[in-house]
Amino acid sequence: MIGEILLQVVLPVFILIGAGSLLQWLFRLDLYTMAKINFYYITPAAVFMSMYLSKMSPSLLGMVVGFYALYIGILYILSFILTRSLKYKTGMRAAFTNSVLLDNAGNYGMPVNDLAFHGDALAASLQSLIMALQSLLTFTYGVISIQRAKLKGNYQIVIIGFLKMPVPYALVLGLAFHAFSVPLPLFISKPLTYAQESMVAVALLTLGAQIIKYPLRLARADLYLSLLLRLLAAPAIGILLVLALGLKGIPAQALIIASGMPTGVNASLLAEEYNNEPDFAAQTVLVSTLLNVITITGLITLARTLG
Repeated sequence: MIGEILLQVVLPVFILIGAGSLLQWLFRLDLYTMAKINFYYITPAAVFMSMYLSKMSPSLLGMVVGFYALYIGILYILSFILTRSLKYKTGMRAAFTNSVLLDNAGNYGMPVNDLAFHGDALAASLQSLIMALQSLLTFTYGVISIQRAKLKGNYQIVIIGFLKMPVPYALVLGLAFHAFSVPLPLFISKPLTYAQESMVAVALLTLGAQIIKYPLRLARADLYLSLLLRLLAAPAIGILLVLALGLKGIPAQALIIASGMPTGVNASLLAEEYNNEPDFAAQTVLVSTLLNVITITGLITLARTLG
C-alpha cells in the first residue's frame, strides 16, 4: 500500500512542485500574478463547485466544523504552553504559533485530497470546507497575532482583509445553491469546472515556484519544534478527534489526511508583510513541505487502515 500511495499520490504532487521550482529558477515567474489567479479565481471556483456538488449532510458539516475548532484549539494550547515556557518574545510567539496553526490546506491539501480519493465529491467537499475555515483563521487570528502591537485597537485592516477573501463567499454560495437545488447554466458551470480541473496543476506549480525563494538553513531549534507540532502532533490530534467523534469511511480518512498538511505559504507571507520573523517562517514552509513526502505517505496509509 505504501508503494502505491507514493506512486499514485505523493510522487505526482512532488513532480509538479519540482516543475514549479524549476520554472521559477529558469524564468523567474511572476509569483504575485500566479498567487492572485489562484486566490481570486481557481480556488474559489473549486470551493464553489465542491460545495455545489457536495454529498455532505448538514450534520456532517457541523461535525467537521466542530472537529476543526477542537483541532485548532488543542494546537493553539500546545503552542501557547511551549512558547511561554521557552520565553519567546512576542513576535516570535506569533510567528511560531502561525507556523503550527496555518497549514497548507489549499494549494497542497486540495491536490493531495484529489489524488488520494480520485476526485471523490464528498472528500473534495470536506477538504474545501477545511480550506475555507483555514482561510478564515489566517485572516483573523493569523493577522491579529502579528499585528497586535501595531494595530492599537484599530481592527479595520483585519476586517477589510476578511471581506476581501473570495473563498468564504464561494463556500456560502456553493452551499446555498446546493441546498436550494439552483441550476447552473452551462455558460457559468463550464468556466467554473475548467477552473476546478486546473486547480491541481496550477496550485502545485505555484507552490513549487514559491518555496524555491527560501534559502535552506537548518540550524534553528525552534524550526524543529514547529515541525514536531505541525507534522507529528497535528495529525495525532486529528486521529484522536476522528476516533472520539466516531467518524468512519471517507469523512474519517479525509479529516485525518487534512490534519497532516505542512505549514502554509500564508504563514510566510504574513511574516514578510509585517516583517515579523520572516526567515523562521520561510524555513517552516520549505522544510515542512519537503518532509511531508514522508509524513503524508504514512498518514494516508494509516487513514485508509483506520477508515
